[in-house]
Amino acid sequence: MTDLVIRTLDDSSAHLFHTMPDPLGFREKHRRTRFRPDWQRIALRGDRTVARAAWWGRPEDTEPLLINWLDVAEGEEEAGAELVRSAPWHPDEVDLDLPSGWRDDPGLRAAVRTRDTAARKAGYRPLVERFLYRWTADLGLPERPGRLVFAPEPDDAVFLGLLRRIHSVTLDAHARRAIEEGGVDQAAREELDVFHWMPSPRDWWQIARTPGGEPVGIHIPAHNPSGPCVGFVGVVPEQRGHGYAYDLLAECTHFLAGHGAEFIAAATDQANFPMAAHFTRAGYPVVRERVNYWADRGAGAR
Repeated sequence: MTDLVIRTLDDSSAHLFHTMPDPLGFREKHRRTRFRPDWQRIALRGDRTVARAAWWGRPEDTEPLLINWLDVAEGEEEAGAELVRSAPWHPDEVDLDLPSGWRDDPGLRAAVRTRDTAARKAGYRPLVERFLYRWTADLGLPERPGRLVFAPEPDDAVFLGLLRRIHSVTLDAHARRAIEEGGVDQAAREELDVFHWMPSPRDWWQIARTPGGEPVGIHIPAHNPSGPCVGFVGVVPEQRGHGYAYDLLAECTHFLAGHGAEFIAAATDQANFPMAAHFTRAGYPVVRERVNYWADRGAGAR
């Protein structure tokens, strides 16, 4: 077998990244994503590209935050793993975005299995499978139940306190991983850090209360680097069982649409059946699925 050559790209060679078949539709998925060529790598066997990966971060980041494009040719799982292992960056997470319903197609299942094997060989393990949603203006706005009162809150400490309560009982796999590692406080602080990381205004963050003033939860209308998104929806444990997460989601949708959003991206864990049902009720169709892989914190994929 021809020796493997791994190459990091630059502006003059960036076109080589697109010299592989794309059975999982990554190119369409990432049509709005801006990748740095020097954070893209390919593995060559002779003149054939057998694996490629793209590391992603914001323009101001000095290190990539995650791998969100990993393609591997059938039978080249070890090449894909070596492409990731030998990189100078080792983020904790790999996101594998997949066509909706991919399990129903034998060809797609095989393509996913190849990439899954490469990710595992590189030191990553599946953390959670998620639904990815995309609301568009032509779908219409969800009905507002009108049961809650929404208002901004300038004090981060108030949000942090509510996040601690929300994550004290949670179905979210990322939060549960943080809790296992450092407790509820770590999960809450990591969530707050994500809110600040998003480039949308801080004064968009809102707290929901009953008409009597009791806190119910929070919703974060946001923009990520790709556009408008539901940044977070969460209800405190003592207010659950009333379907309030739908109220928060509907309000978040109206808020973003009122600020000019023609589309809104969102996601939830597939095992979070209540939240998935709320997205369906609010008119958010599933457009893709995602498998999040995670490496031990600080160990990267070495």
